[in-house]
Amino acid sequence: MSYDALLWLSFGGPEGPDEVMPFLENVTRGRGVPPERLAEVAEHYRHFGGVSPINRLNREAISAVKKELAAQGIELPVYFGNRNWHPMVEETVAQMRADGVRRALVFPTSAYGGYSACRQYDEDIERARAAVGEDAPELVKLRQFFDHPLFVGAFADGLCGALAELKDARTVFTAHSVPESADRASGPPEEGGRRYSRQIAEAARLVAAEAGVDAYDVVWQSRSGPPQVPWLEPDIVDHIDALHAQGVGAVVVCPAGFVSDHLEVIWDLDNEAAERAAEHGMGFARVATPGGDRRFAELVVELVREHLSGAPARKLSNFPAAGCTVNGAPCAVGCCEPVRRSR
Repeated sequence: MSYDALLWLSFGGPEGPDEVMPFLENVTRGRGVPPERLAEVAEHYRHFGGVSPINRLNREAISAVKKELAAQGIELPVYFGNRNWHPMVEETVAQMRADGVRRALVFPTSAYGGYSACRQYDEDIERARAAVGEDAPELVKLRQFFDHPLFVGAFADGLCGALAELKDARTVFTAHSVPESADRASGPPEEGGRRYSRQIAEAARLVAAEAGVDAYDVVWQSRSGPPQVPWLEPDIVDHIDALHAQGVGAVVVCPAGFVSDHLEVIWDLDNEAAERAAEHGMGFARVATPGGDRRFAELVVELVREHLSGAPARKLSNFPAAGCTVNGAPCAVGCCEPVRRSR
């Protein structure tokens, strides 16, 4: 099957102070989030001048992917669209149609399964195609890649570098928390559900093994919503408290659940977690996300080649090469069902 383009599909983020509240309103639309909660989160963005790094990092990654496509002799234009902020995916798909694109691959900037990490990107695709109309391009989403050797290798090298600088540190892997109910739904019942948390645990195991780390923890960050709703725990800041109580003197945090930096990485880890470690007199280091690593562009192009030439899927685990495919087709029955939540 031939393809005319590659669509890079991401979350989006504000690029100036005036964009913060409209962006947050997009993120939380229909979820009943109180204005005071939005104001609280807006302050996190204003701490960084009202700018999330995610759009800039996406553009840099897209530039690297374009160069890698050209180096491998693949002629595919790359388009950029977001779920929550400009460039909005609806506008991007409309431009693709105007440019004559009939069928395109879609790279979502998430390595994992689950609702927010996978199914919601299918909803983005469905919404964008509906907005464009019956002549909208056919969109085929690339698979999940949490266990791809290039993804694992980029994190492992970063972890080794951090551990070399911070001796005798405890390794802690972290990912975005989700409600327990959402995690239970993130996978068909016959697979035991919990696809999201199981994939996070497997990615941590693979990175640790490649880095030669025997002991490590998997924790969570960025939870939100009412306190009576159970979310995946422990939280990274609470875990740092627990490590301090155990006499641990230093911690290296590896944000294995994230492809690139955005506000929830630079605020929750580089600020809140780092500050808590400093309060305890603990050493602290954070491993870089892999989106800026040269191997990440190679990974994306390799996923593209799987569709263009039937190249085999390179994986380091026994998880199925999961991912939804044509025109936002839903996951397997029982997988990745939406769980609406406050941010």
